[in-house]
Amino acid sequence: MKHSFFKYITAAILILILYYFLEKLELLNPVKTIFGTLFYPMLIAGFLFYILRPVVHFMARSKFLPLPVAILFVFAVIGALIYGGIRFLAGTIKKQITDISELPEKIKQTAEEAGQKLEQNDMGMVSVASIKQRVTEYFGGLTQQIGEHMMSVFSTIAGATTVLIIVPFVLFFFLKDGDKLIPFLKRALPEKHKPRGEKVLKDLDYTVSSYVIGQATIAAVDGILTYIGYVIIGLDYALILGIFVMLTCIIPFVGPVIGAIPAIVVALMQEPSMAIYVIITFIVVQQLEGNLVAPLIFGERLDIHPLTVILLLVVAAPLYGVVGMIIAVPTYSVIKVLLKHGYDFYRLYHS
Repeated sequence: MKHSFFKYITAAILILILYYFLEKLELLNPVKTIFGTLFYPMLIAGFLFYILRPVVHFMARSKFLPLPVAILFVFAVIGALIYGGIRFLAGTIKKQITDISELPEKIKQTAEEAGQKLEQNDMGMVSVASIKQRVTEYFGGLTQQIGEHMMSVFSTIAGATTVLIIVPFVLFFFLKDGDKLIPFLKRALPEKHKPRGEKVLKDLDYTVSSYVIGQATIAAVDGILTYIGYVIIGLDYALILGIFVMLTCIIPFVGPVIGAIPAIVVALMQEPSMAIYVIITFIVVQQLEGNLVAPLIFGERLDIHPLTVILLLVVAAPLYGVVGMIIAVPTYSVIKVLLKHGYDFYRLYHS
């Protein structure tokens, strides 16, 4: 046992030394480029794989509907829903996006109005000219920054387009051949340890699947409830803001707060008292999620303490940004399962 322990420690040290020199010599740059190119398509396809897999498997149970046909049928339904949603909501979304794009000008106008009121009531204590100059400089600088970064914006759009083209193909093969992964990995195990190895791999699959499906469901419910709440209180741009909440809620704990910030800004521009109603809507939705939706979806399946989730997000955000915050919890869950079954893995490979 001791001999094996020191053998693996030595191997780990040698690998770290090798990695250090390869990094210094910049020999890993091609590998990093390949990884960076494939990471986002694989991440998005993997996320959609866990969401669509139950639907595809349910449809493929029919003897008259082979698995590839079931996958293509699901793709066609999703495409039809997206097309129908765009046709039905295109006018509303376009109008709201156009109106939101005018918010900076409205903010500038509001600042000027506030400056006029200050000029009437400041009694010489506030320099309104200075405030106007700073506001003008800010928006002038903002326009200049947008112009300077236009090329990077086009580059980002091109990259996103490439990802969107690649993802359906990767997702198709994930759905078609995903069930072959566990049998493939089992081949590396001795015959007598294959049942235990299969259990560990299925636990990993179940953990990631539970988190992805659960978090996606919670994000969808939060977005719908928030949109309904914004419509009830009469908030402008309710649809766009509801969609934004749905997207940000994929990040646990922090996502709903991020999603509420634009709504508060819009509410303050519409009517200051409206911000209070937005905050009340946020609290009501979060209470419904925390006490009804999340327990119903997750139950005790992941068994992760809320403080652990917060600490994971705090560490992941400065390291890898939004992507790090999205994958922090499922990555932790996978590592937790691996550590839990660490002894089993050791026995599978070395007994």
